Amino acid sequence: MFGHFTFYFLDFSWWWFIGLFFAPDTGAIGYVFNAKIGAFLYNLFHHQGLTILFWGIGFYLHLQVLQLIGVILFFHSAFDRILGYGLKYEKGFKFTHLGEIGK
Repeated sequence: MFGHFTFYFLDFSWWWFIGLFFAPDTGAIGYVFNAKIGAFLYNLFHHQGLTILFWGIGFYLHLQVLQLIGVILFFHSAFDRILGYGLKYEKGFKFTHLGEIGK
């Protein structure tokens, strides 16, 4: 609801939302280096607090690009939680705060 409501008031076409929806998953590139860096970057790109921070700063400064980043991050991370993908542990990609993926 938060994402839909806030995106509605931005001056971006819906294709921006669709096109950027999976952009936060680029944080998984850290797993190329090791699990610790991978978990840190993935968690940074999927942290709900960061989403609210981006949106709030964008709202306060009237910068719709920051608001868009916040909305995309929020929607994407919420979608991941619905699918059972949580914040990652340093043990490996499949170990999350919601449990092990693919058990």
